[in-house]
Amino acid sequence: MQSTYHVPIMLGEALELLNPERGGVFVDGTLGGGGHSSGILSLLPEGSRLFGIDRDDEAIEEAGKRFGDNSKFTAIHGNFFDMRTLLAPYGVNGADGIMLDLGVSSHQLDDASRGFSYMSDAKLDMRMDRSQNISAFDVVNTYPKSQLYDIIRYYGEERYASRIADAIDRERQASPIDTTTRLSEIVKRAMPAAARRESQHPAKRTFQAIRIEVNGELSGLEEAITNAARFLNPGGVIAVITFHSLEDRIVKRVFKALQDPCTCPPSAPICTCGKEREIEIITNKPLTAADTELEANPRSRSAKLRAARKLIR
Repeated sequence: MQSTYHVPIMLGEALELLNPERGGVFVDGTLGGGGHSSGILSLLPEGSRLFGIDRDDEAIEEAGKRFGDNSKFTAIHGNFFDMRTLLAPYGVNGADGIMLDLGVSSHQLDDASRGFSYMSDAKLDMRMDRSQNISAFDVVNTYPKSQLYDIIRYYGEERYASRIADAIDRERQASPIDTTTRLSEIVKRAMPAAARRESQHPAKRTFQAIRIEVNGELSGLEEAITNAARFLNPGGVIAVITFHSLEDRIVKRVFKALQDPCTCPPSAPICTCGKEREIEIITNKPLTAADTELEANPRSRSAKLRAARKLIR
């Protein structure tokens, strides 16, 4: 049965790339509601294992309800950045397939109490792991204005970052900004009238930027993707779904560096740096959602799927 907790993006495409029918050890590093895990488990032969990792305790609880009777599945509370450490107690030192969906789960967006959405009124929070100390409230109300500008400009790629940071700073001096609705209105009022009329909600980029900062989504991502790819067994596949250009550029850069690591000058007759190719990219261009999926799930519109295979030596 399809979970309403989270609608998996490009499930069919991901399963075709991962090919769990071949068996082995698979890792869903961003478990969420278990949409991708459910698909993997449906194809995984007996004797194989799937480990689902998530920072969100609600995701782990949901997975327990959904897959608790499946002996092939184990849920682990943690961050896939620490994949090797998290899997070591289970005697796992390599994976045959790794699935990473870097987006926020549908459940986190739809549950107003989590404070992710600019469409619902709630306390500012945005923590994927609610045991961590820093929340969106802390970022919005305690970060220096210059740092707020940097976050909104870089993580949100928001051209009106200066105006928005000024408005947030001015408003929080009057009283703390503690709800999603108030922050959304502050951002909206700070933007020019023409920008407010765009099809995209005026606060979307700012909320994205603050969420990325709260959860450290880009800090260390390059190293985490590199380590995940290196955690693959020979012939293993890593599939990564991104939802904004900053993430996608990181994944693209990592895959390219692992496929073409040579640092010798182009004019060099032979390679002398000694760096060997570790993976082969199996998606020449990122895959995007089909029209039927876009119609059924508009959140898939910005998704890009890239995959690579560990070389067999």
